[in-house]
Amino acid sequence: MTTVKRDTYTPETLLSVAVRVFNERGYDGTSMEHLSKAAGISKSSIYHHVSGKEELLRRAVSRALDGLFAILDEPGAVRGRAVERVEYVTRRTVEVLIAELPYVTLLLRVRGNTGTERWAMERRREFDHKVAELLKAAAEEGDLRADVDIRLATRLLFGMINSLVEWYRPHPDATAEREQLAETVAHLAFDGLRTAR
Repeated sequence: MTTVKRDTYTPETLLSVAVRVFNERGYDGTSMEHLSKAAGISKSSIYHHVSGKEELLRRAVSRALDGLFAILDEPGAVRGRAVERVEYVTRRTVEVLIAELPYVTLLLRVRGNTGTERWAMERRREFDHKVAELLKAAAEEGDLRADVDIRLATRLLFGMINSLVEWYRPHPDATAEREQLAETVAHLAFDGLRTAR
C-alpha cells in the first residue's frame, strides 16, 4: 500500500481512500493507522471528521444502499407490468453497481461483525426482497415461467449481478460499456425466465 500525501482533503476524498483500503485489506484488517497512511494525514485529522472507521464504513455502505434503493422509486420501477419493472430494476442495479463499484464491492463484502455490517446486510436483504416481490408479481401476471422457483431465480439473478464486483473493471469512458453490460445481464436472465410469446 502506498502513502499518498494530500495538501487538502475533504470528507468525500477521505471516504474514497477508506473504501479503497477496506476493499484491499478487509474492514477487519484495516486500522486507523492504515487509513491515515493511505490518506497522507494524521489519525487526529481523520478523527476531526469522523468518529472512527465504523462511521466511514456506514457512510460507504449507505452510499451504495442509497443508490440501490433509489432505483425502486424511479418511474421505470413503479410503472408498467411487473416483468418490465423487474427488468428495469435489474438493468439499473447493474448500472449503479458499476457507477459505485468500490462502494458496492464493500457492501457485498460485509460479514456482520459490527452493528453497521449487520444493518447493511439487513438493508441488502430488504432490497433483494423487493426485487423478489417484483419477480413473483411477474410470474403471477403470467410473464415468467411457472416452473421456475422465484426464490431460486432471485438468488441466481443477484448472484450474476453481484459477481460483477469480482471481475469487472471499468474503462475511463464506461457509459456505453455500462449500458451494454446492463442489457446483457437483463437478456441472459429474462430470456430464460420469460414465458414463450
